[in-house]
Amino acid sequence: MKTLLDTLILQASSILLGKRDVVRLSIACLLARGHLLIEDVPGVGKTTLAHALAHLLGLSYRRIQFTSDLLPSDVTGVSIFERNSGEFRFHPGPIFSQVLLADEINRATPKAQSALLEAMEERQVSVEGETHPLPTPFFVIATQNPGYQIGTYPLPESQLDRFLMRISIGFPNAEAERSLLKGEDRRQLLARFGPVFSPKQLLDLQKEVDQIHASEAIYDYCQALLTFTRSSSRFYHGLSPRAGLGLLNAARAWALLNGRDFVLPEDVQTVLPSVAGHRLQSGEGNSSDGMGLAKYLFESVAVP
Repeated sequence: MKTLLDTLILQASSILLGKRDVVRLSIACLLARGHLLIEDVPGVGKTTLAHALAHLLGLSYRRIQFTSDLLPSDVTGVSIFERNSGEFRFHPGPIFSQVLLADEINRATPKAQSALLEAMEERQVSVEGETHPLPTPFFVIATQNPGYQIGTYPLPESQLDRFLMRISIGFPNAEAERSLLKGEDRRQLLARFGPVFSPKQLLDLQKEVDQIHASEAIYDYCQALLTFTRSSSRFYHGLSPRAGLGLLNAARAWALLNGRDFVLPEDVQTVLPSVAGHRLQSGEGNSSDGMGLAKYLFESVAVP
């Protein structure tokens, strides 16, 4: 499996040039059964990364362009009366796929965004009193533009908390950008790659993540980080228990990517900015910068 993971990282990194760390964090998020939020300016490869991950993991893929007039039923599906049978029949929406790309999620109203809440937490959709299970595995990869751009709606805290990680891609370095300018279209290049994993192999890897050993010292460290965020006056509120579980699962996935069957404090520190940055609000009421938050926590909470 380690060889397959290395192949997955290599091929995804050849699509998103110069962003190996971003690719590794994205894969760790999916291995930890989490949903991924990619926030950045248009044109840096957010959609390309989502498409590449779905393709290389061998998963079914659907894309929804979130707009201000999007309705919840456009996401989940709707029951339509069929005259021949005299019954209502449920027509599944695009959310019934293994990977759902919610493109520019913050251009839709909170009402439309709320269509994802149950699906992201419980892997099911309730429509008109009936519950419909979603495919397994199921991931939401959402992209959003920076909040200062025109026509965006801030994601509610309940929606943000459903995402295990929020990452930013950023502009490529000069060497990667030159290769991008001189190379072929990224989607044409991706089409030459076959799936690295089957869905079953991915599920097996997720089970393997669950078996990665975390010592009592790692539990102490994670708990100390959570407690600090709840007691510090710098934040309006601290990290939730869901965030704590996500932090530990993400650290386990990062350890697996590095070929280890145990978690180190460095694993926790590596994933912490992506897991915690979007869940905390500073005293000024703005979302804390992930890297700045991580530095502050590293300095404030000692490793056991």
